[in-house]
Amino acid sequence: MHGVRIELTRAQARSIGLPLEIVFVSAGGSNDEYERKMSETLLALQEGGVTSVAFGDIFLEDLRQWREERLARIGMRGLFPLWKVDTRASIGEFVRLGFRSVVCCVSDAHLDETALGREIDTDFVNALPPGVDPCGENGEFHSFAYAGPIFGEPIAVRVGEKIHREGFWFCDLLPAGTPA
Repeated sequence: MHGVRIELTRAQARSIGLPLEIVFVSAGGSNDEYERKMSETLLALQEGGVTSVAFGDIFLEDLRQWREERLARIGMRGLFPLWKVDTRASIGEFVRLGFRSVVCCVSDAHLDETALGREIDTDFVNALPPGVDPCGENGEFHSFAYAGPIFGEPIAVRVGEKIHREGFWFCDLLPAGTPA
C-alpha cells in the first residue's frame, strides 16, 4: 500500500468498521503472481457471497478495463463509484466533509519530497503544479486517510524517515508514540 505500515492499514479498517483482507505479494513479484494471489483471495471471498469489488478509480480507462477483465474471469464484477467525477470537486468535498489525509508517496516526475507528510487540504491542492491531478489519479501522489466522518476515531500518525527509491519518494508513517 505505497509503503504504509500494515498496522496503520489495520487500524484504518478497524476505525471505519470494514473487514480487511490482506494479500501479500513477494518483493519484486511478477504481475502473474499478483493476479494469481488476487484471484485466489477473491474466489475465497466469493464462496462467502461476495459478488463485486469496488475501486476508487476515476478516469484511467485502461486500468478499469484490466480490472474488469480479471474479475470477469472469476465471475465477479467491478464497481466504480467515483468513475468520471470531477477530481477538483471530489477533493474539495473530501476536505469540506472533514476527512484528514497525509501524503505518503510522491512520483518524483511530478512532486518532490517536500510534499511528503503534507496534509491534503485546500492549501495543498492549490499549491499543486499544473498538470498534477488534485486526487493524484495519474499516480502523482498517494495518501493515507486517518480521520473523517466515517472513522470511529482518528488514527494518530506521525511522519518518519523519507526515502527515495525507483522514481518515488516515500515517507514512513508511524503510529503516534512509536519510536523513530
